[in-house]
Amino acid sequence: MKMSRHYLVLAGILLLGGCLRFWHLDLKPLWLDEVITALFSFGRNYYEVPLNKAFPLAALEPLFTLKPETSCAQIAQTVSSQSVHPPLFFCWMHNWLRLVDALPLSWVWKLRALPALVGVVAIAALYQLNRVAFSPTAGLSGAMIMAVSPFAVYLSQEARHYTLPMLFVILALLGLHQVQTDLYQRQLRPGVWLGWIIVNSVGFYVHYFFLLAFVAQVATLLVNILTFRSLPTLHPSSSTVRLSAHAEALHPRRALIAVTLATTAVCLTYLPWLPTFLSHMTRPETDWMKPFEPDWMDTIAPLYQLPMGWILMTIALPVENQPLWIAILMVLLMVLFTGWLLWQVSSRFGQLWSTPETHLATRMLMLFVLCVVLQFLAIVFILGKDITSVPRYNFLYFPAVCALLGACLTQDQAARGGGKLWRSTLYASSARPKYTLTWVVLLVGVLSSTLVVSNQAFLKPYQPDQVARTVHLDAAPPLLMGMAYGDFQGVALGLSFALALHEYDDRAPDPRQYFAFIPRVRSATSQSSTAGARAQGTPTIAQVWQNLATLKQPLHAPLNLWLVVPGLKQVAYPPQLSLLQQSGMSIGCNVDRDRFYRLGIPYQLYRCQP
Repeated sequence: MKMSRHYLVLAGILLLGGCLRFWHLDLKPLWLDEVITALFSFGRNYYEVPLNKAFPLAALEPLFTLKPETSCAQIAQTVSSQSVHPPLFFCWMHNWLRLVDALPLSWVWKLRALPALVGVVAIAALYQLNRVAFSPTAGLSGAMIMAVSPFAVYLSQEARHYTLPMLFVILALLGLHQVQTDLYQRQLRPGVWLGWIIVNSVGFYVHYFFLLAFVAQVATLLVNILTFRSLPTLHPSSSTVRLSAHAEALHPRRALIAVTLATTAVCLTYLPWLPTFLSHMTRPETDWMKPFEPDWMDTIAPLYQLPMGWILMTIALPVENQPLWIAILMVLLMVLFTGWLLWQVSSRFGQLWSTPETHLATRMLMLFVLCVVLQFLAIVFILGKDITSVPRYNFLYFPAVCALLGACLTQDQAARGGGKLWRSTLYASSARPKYTLTWVVLLVGVLSSTLVVSNQAFLKPYQPDQVARTVHLDAAPPLLMGMAYGDFQGVALGLSFALALHEYDDRAPDPRQYFAFIPRVRSATSQSSTAGARAQGTPTIAQVWQNLATLKQPLHAPLNLWLVVPGLKQVAYPPQLSLLQQSGMSIGCNVDRDRFYRLGIPYQLYRCQP
């Protein structure tokens, strides 16, 4: 292929990936995690949220405006005390918001634009990884897969730190490949090793899970060093590492010393944040990963949740909020497509593995994926935290999967000799079938990504937009929604519902719509922080009803009272509650058993009459 055509194809892939990621960027509602991003990135914190009193929905607007004077040190302090994440992403996001603050776009679009932009950069980085590890054509195929992957598009449209650590994983794998090359050729390129150390150091301060990626890289290096003599001798090639002339050059002891020194250097950079990291690991905010009422199904769930996450990397069809028969049909289609795809690439993967020119890179990527998955299973079955319940954490090894799949697509299934291995199905001649495997993957990916950006697949957790639509079914009476909270996570969840209500209210503004945070513990005498509220005692459901009865709110009956109490079953909602009016008189609110809903979180309607 001519170089000009090659780079035109790369530009087209980047353009397609960018269009998919920025298309309908602010269509979906912000959910709990994105609210956390917004608060910290705008330079604000939970102490600025109006708690323990009713407030109009319009009062949310100042909370989600930028405080440009906030420093990165202040953001780091806020994140360390009010969250369980490292600070770097939020600092960079704050600077990004300062940069784009003057643009005439919604603040939600600005918030999600940085992860989307990084997602496009990750496509280019994956191209470079496959170009170096396999071939330029494999670079194009890998970039194409990431560009149209519904999973990658979903992550790119999240105002969260997923695409950024994903980019660092790609850069780390690129460095890992170069480090391996240095070890096998008995050379030392300081820039390569220093770059690999820096990437793995910074990655930890972007997302804690990057630590798993670093462990997987070190494990991959150690396995390859200790089993070097079992590797096949590579054929001479101008585009690959020539190990035949250096097969005896690798000295395992020296290689282990080099890897140990580099690993130690990375670990030393973690020390300043280590106490905060250890404290975060024991915080109650991470308890959501534990099953609420564990049973035998929770024990086996990771064994099918992991494969479902793999399926979503290449195809995503509408399943959520669909009739049962449609959901079953969509799942069946996704499973069949994935099975067919695996069958198609299995022989191609065998070629990658058995060919000396590609074995080393294939081995590296496979070991990396295997090590990360094993760590996932250890977290699930040893620590009791099911991180497989949400597919988004697969971002950690997703780039390696894209790289391997892209390399497989470049293999000519009919080829047997080494000289024929690099025929690309992406540029098949006119004598070949028009719809090759590559084009099928491309079309399925574009279709799936279109469903993602149009809010038909990968719906936001807890579906705040659906909650807002349900609450507004009865539009006539005044509305008060109460959110029971016991920690910062509960406040963020409530804010996601309040924002969805506010967006819905903007279509037909009504000043009689209020929101309130109700503590699960004894309410403080004045507006308090969640930290202060938690210190009052042990959270109880009975305390929620008592705090509701003394809640300050300006609405008069009749009104609709919606209560969101996480973890509460329908039968546990009392038949009648008291609500204090502005005049000081209490009114009775009767439960409407027909208006109970659960979208991961239960919410119940009460009708309050004079």
